[in-house]
Amino acid sequence: MPAARSTLVLLLILLVCQAASAERIDVTPRMHHLRVGAEREWSDFPEISEATELVLEFNITDGSNKLPVSLRLRQQDVKQKWKVSLNDASLGELRIDENDMVVYFEIPAGTLVDGVNKLLVQQQGNRVDDVRVGEMWIDDRPISEVVGEASVEISVSDTDSQQPTPCRITILNESGSLQSAGCESNDHLAVRPGIVYTSTGQATFGLPAGAYRVIVGRGFEYSIDEVSFMIRAGETLRHKFSIQREVPTEGYVACDTHVHTRTHSGHGDATVQERMITIAAEGIELPIATDHNVHIDHEPFAQELNVRRYFTPVIGNEVTTKTGHFNIFPVLAGSKTPNHRSDDWKQTLGGIFATPGVKVAILNHARDVHGGTTPFGPKLFNDAVGENVAGWHMGFNAMEVVNSGATQTDALQLFHDWMALLNRGYSVTPVGSSDSHDVGRHFIGQGRTYIRCDDRNVGNIDVEDAASSFVDGNVMVSYGLLTELKVNGRYESGTIAKVVGDSVSVQLRVLGPRWVNASKIMLFANGRIVREQTIEADHLTQQPRGVIWSGNWKLPTPSHDVHLVAIAVGPGIESLHWRTAKPYQPDTLDPSTMVIGCSGAVWLDVDGNEKPTSARRYAEQVFARSNGNADALMRELAGYDKAVAAQAAALLQASGRSLLDDSIQRPLRAAEAPVREGFALFLNAWRESQLANIGG
Repeated sequence: MPAARSTLVLLLILLVCQAASAERIDVTPRMHHLRVGAEREWSDFPEISEATELVLEFNITDGSNKLPVSLRLRQQDVKQKWKVSLNDASLGELRIDENDMVVYFEIPAGTLVDGVNKLLVQQQGNRVDDVRVGEMWIDDRPISEVVGEASVEISVSDTDSQQPTPCRITILNESGSLQSAGCESNDHLAVRPGIVYTSTGQATFGLPAGAYRVIVGRGFEYSIDEVSFMIRAGETLRHKFSIQREVPTEGYVACDTHVHTRTHSGHGDATVQERMITIAAEGIELPIATDHNVHIDHEPFAQELNVRRYFTPVIGNEVTTKTGHFNIFPVLAGSKTPNHRSDDWKQTLGGIFATPGVKVAILNHARDVHGGTTPFGPKLFNDAVGENVAGWHMGFNAMEVVNSGATQTDALQLFHDWMALLNRGYSVTPVGSSDSHDVGRHFIGQGRTYIRCDDRNVGNIDVEDAASSFVDGNVMVSYGLLTELKVNGRYESGTIAKVVGDSVSVQLRVLGPRWVNASKIMLFANGRIVREQTIEADHLTQQPRGVIWSGNWKLPTPSHDVHLVAIAVGPGIESLHWRTAKPYQPDTLDPSTMVIGCSGAVWLDVDGNEKPTSARRYAEQVFARSNGNADALMRELAGYDKAVAAQAAALLQASGRSLLDDSIQRPLRAAEAPVREGFALFLNAWRESQLANIGG
């Protein structure tokens, strides 16, 4: 036998013997449901938890561990800090991550004792958190040996170019949990339990012996490739994956306007170096650095990590105030940060737009509570007419309708809020973003905005041109789907469509990779659904790659200018390679998740003045002609939609009249249905606002 072969055989025998000699002490074979707080978070948890903390005792008869050994455990749905300790010695904390995952803790030498040992899992704090934790055992080897029993070598290429490509690798064990792998973040990898991002298309990592499923992908636009395998101790598995761009996005740049790092924001877990790798691996071509109240330039870090050719970094800032958060870009390098201490939006936004280079100010997560303020909650916002009831300056020019790191219980609520702002006469661009602070939990680019501009060289995007196109509304919003809207074959998002004749032709496409499904397409005019259609499962087989559904609809020409918006929705994704999150601040125990694609707005120029006329402007004209007379106002509103009627109701109330007076209710009862509906819409929102303010 040749010497090299003899050495290899001996090495394999040694590895097998080492694996066989490893001992395991079972701590608990099952999962345990823990809860701090009286109310459960989700309906899939039992009403009564097993305990508020987990205390497990086990016996050891062969003395203290003289070398470090390992604790293996499985965790699910962790959102708060939970400390893990053994014999009163802290081992660390569970991962703050809702995903199902297997993690490891080092047990330092001397921690285990002869006789009874006690392991404790206990929440640090008292915020409501339902978690499951268990399937624990102690392995008498250090973690590096446990997760290095076997080796996996992966290479990933782009099917079309045949070149290596950045990507995300998801590793699932036989239980479907994210499996911690034997590798660490470095100059081309960003690693978390069950997730390995690679900027080079190459990754080598260890795994415990067992059965696995590995999924490889590169964000929303790409296909996935996967393999299932069984690997034994001492084995090395080598596998080549191939993925390809499926979603046709030519002429659009993929932008994430809400990108954080732990390095510069101080929370989350993504270092700025890891962030560069994840940006490239998720296919974000125009990432905006938006750490809190600082201007960060990712250029040197992108160069350092050798990923600069995959994207064009943009300096931005999340201006974080007591009354709202605003993402701003592009910022000229070296500019002073705007004042974030004012609680007056006019002052805040004045400082933002005085910052050199800035064209964009995005109102972030307007339905979330931050610092005690919910900008678009009923206390401050009448969502029927898109108006701040306290008179705050609405000077931002974009708003998040999707934030994949902070989703809403009603996933379409922010879309309705945006369309209400358009009805009010504000020029506001819809935005999809990730708000990612993490590598794997709420990952970058899940929510994103596609900006219509030159995308032929993603490493050299014209930032000024992209920002201008963004402000003009030439965008589509993506959270697992894309929805294209064209009017009369030529007018797209952000444009004004000239309307001639008694009908309007609308062309629609719903785009997405094959691992996403769409269930419905809706068309809105001034925020009201005018047509919708169920998307059948077999429709996909009739479409080219990347197209889920397409259709052409004819609509009667409306009697006045309106904005058209198309929104497609589908079931949320459960697969851990791209899981859609439950709501961030839920108001239900049983939420559903969905994927969404939204077009930008196309304005129909019906009155022929070559500019968009908002519902508010029409209401002002009607109100002026009626001289405040309710009977005349109802007659003047005939032929207008409920969006115009709602704005007229707001004007009438602002004039000092009570909409509940008989002098208004009597002619209202005789008015056309859209007028009655519009007044009811405003009154319901007004009542909600009154109740919210009475309640404090």
